Amino acid sequence: MKLIFHLVLCTIFGLTACSQSKKNTKNTMSTSNNTSFYDFEIETIDGNIVSLDQYKGKKVLLVNVASKCGYTPQYEDLQALHDMHGDRVAILGFPANNFGGQEPGSNEEIAQFCSKNYGVTFPMFSKISVKGDDTHPLYQWLSKKEKNGFTDQAPTWNFCKYLVDEDGKLIGFYPSSVNPFDEVLLNKILE
Repeated sequence: MKLIFHLVLCTIFGLTACSQSKKNTKNTMSTSNNTSFYDFEIETIDGNIVSLDQYKGKKVLLVNVASKCGYTPQYEDLQALHDMHGDRVAILGFPANNFGGQEPGSNEEIAQFCSKNYGVTFPMFSKISVKGDDTHPLYQWLSKKEKNGFTDQAPTWNFCKYLVDEDGKLIGFYPSSVNPFDEVLLNKILE
């Protein structure tokens, strides 16, 4: 209810008021089409709120992940990419249950699974929706060209990847079948 009231006020009085109070809305953002990747504040898998502006100057690979998917072994390659090139690219995992019900667990269960089975140390975030009516605002930004200036491509399955450059611009979308070490992705990360 607070968010709806906030959005109505923003619409009536302009987006300047929104930008001043955006820090008070958890996992939300201004409705402006000029929203930057760095404007987002996201809840981590352990409940802390972090701002994506901490990734300025580094490429960021965002991946919608799931624990019970045929692509789940990509966690191993994502972790290896993080270990080898974490100075150049931040890997961010976003658990989502949008495809085949393949991420049914709680945040705690997901974190335990990732740690125990794949030794994941790259940042993981709270389970969100990446497609549909309840799509998280970050994934709305990632999948709407009017917001990101690059593509209208929404995730088609688990382990789709979006690449954001050092300036916060979306520069790539890679479907689930593209492994983290696939030349087309790795070359873009390392350029």
